[in-house]
Amino acid sequence: MKRLFDFILSLIGIIVLMPLIIIFSLLIWLQDFKSPFYVADRVGKYGKLFKMIKFRSMIVNASSSGVDSTAEDDNRITNIGKVVRKFKIDEIPQLFNVFMGKMSFVGPRPNVLNETNLYSEIENKILTVRPGITDFSSIVFSDEGEILKGSDNPDLKYNQIIRPWKSRLAIIYIENQSLIIDIKLIIWTIIGIINKKVVLKNITNFLTNIGCDQKLINACKRDKELEPFPPPGFNDIINSRE
Repeated sequence: MKRLFDFILSLIGIIVLMPLIIIFSLLIWLQDFKSPFYVADRVGKYGKLFKMIKFRSMIVNASSSGVDSTAEDDNRITNIGKVVRKFKIDEIPQLFNVFMGKMSFVGPRPNVLNETNLYSEIENKILTVRPGITDFSSIVFSDEGEILKGSDNPDLKYNQIIRPWKSRLAIIYIENQSLIIDIKLIIWTIIGIINKKVVLKNITNFLTNIGCDQKLINACKRDKELEPFPPPGFNDIINSRE
């Protein structure tokens, strides 16, 4: 049922959004006459690599810097890239990944191999399902670039203050997934672009109702600065990405 839902909805999305895909493909190409798409390896279901497609929001060969996490003030981001990232337009081409069965509309966000290699045994559960365009963490940490802004080591900061909660939210989704929850998350994702505060309240209420840990719920409220915390399966805060 989930795969059928993904197939039909992605096909409709591609058809409806094709004018927008064409317009932004042209705008991105005009800035430097390079491919408007960013195609990169991501870790999919059962740890298999696949090519994820996004609109390119950075300079060509930005990944050669070796930095996987992107802060809002990252100098690799282009002018048009700031726009597509702000309104999540860069995610639209992933509809093709969903259509081809490599991704789902809803599921844990696909990660790079450098990050999944650091997963604990508990976190490896995240790789038992297809990654998605959106999930709880995509909404809660939609401002990831702002969170990492100003950091000398955004990859390490990501592992210290975002990964601990992002991984827990992914596991909670897997343990409670249903078509109803998928539909709710898609709706919340759309509303969150306009009014994130309302959506965060819905998410924290959901987490409370299913009996989640209060520390996770507090982190998802996003009313306080995030603090370092151990990822699932670890006793200590991550101090190195090696």
